[in-house]
Amino acid sequence: MRPQQTGQKASDMASRRTQQQNMGLRDTHRYDDIIDLPHHVSKRHPQMSLQNRAAQFSPFAALTGHADAIEETARPVETFVELDENRREQINEQLLLLAENLAGQPEITVTYFKPDPKKDGGAYVTLRGRVKSIDLYERQIRFADGRTVEIERVYEIAADSLVSPAQSMI
Repeated sequence: MRPQQTGQKASDMASRRTQQQNMGLRDTHRYDDIIDLPHHVSKRHPQMSLQNRAAQFSPFAALTGHADAIEETARPVETFVELDENRREQINEQLLLLAENLAGQPEITVTYFKPDPKKDGGAYVTLRGRVKSIDLYERQIRFADGRTVEIERVYEIAADSLVSPAQSMI
């Protein structure tokens, strides 16, 4: 702490403080009486870890979700390919063979277009499994494990052992 100043020095200091206050400067000696006191440590609240204290001052994402939006835009998608008449006819024949052999729950591999839920386009997905039924009303192929594929989105059907009943009698 500073000793008390007397006389002329004290009045000079007072006038200097008044000038500093008028100019917007602060009096730096206001806290001289408490500056050397020991730091208070609370008995009720535990001290914050250095990591948590540092986190208070870490930068934040001002544009929340901006990086995700850029990443989503950059993600590639494929466009749906419209099938020509020959290809549609082949798929319809394979579906008829499949319908005739449903009792044996044939195993097939189907490639179909799966639309992207977030943007135009999608991806071609290949699925292998045992067919449970073909729902003509919903226009879906239903698999034994519960998965479904819309017939309009089918690009290719491959089966190892699909035989028409007429061919099995020969």
